[in-house]
Amino acid sequence: QVQLVESGGGLVQPGGSLRLSCAASGSIFSINAMGWYRQAPGKQRELVATITSGRNTNYADSVKGRFTISSIDNANNTVWLQMNSLKPEDTAVYYCNAVVRVYRYLELWGQGTLVTVSS
Repeated sequence: QVQLVESGGGLVQPGGSLRLSCAASGSIFSINAMGWYRQAPGKQRELVATITSGRNTNYADSVKGRFTISSIDNANNTVWLQMNSLKPEDTAVYYCNAVVRVYRYLELWGQGTLVTVSS
């Protein structure tokens, strides 16, 4: 079974930092892209940051300069999201997303990890 497992969420004060990780497990032949999306209460899910196997990145304007997505660690099928200078408006459930090749291309979603930015 192919799945994504996230970790690293929690409670942090404004201005603080958190690092999220996402690991893909299972019989994966290759990973095309990985990324992070978030959904705040009462809002739609939105893109945070993505990276392709070719290291092309895409960031939401609201996180540029504060968040950094790592390259895909192909040895461990893992990607990290470093979040600095966190703001209360960053509070959301963060979901990992990946496009992987198994016997065909699959889009996977993690179960989500809650990030709360509050004093």
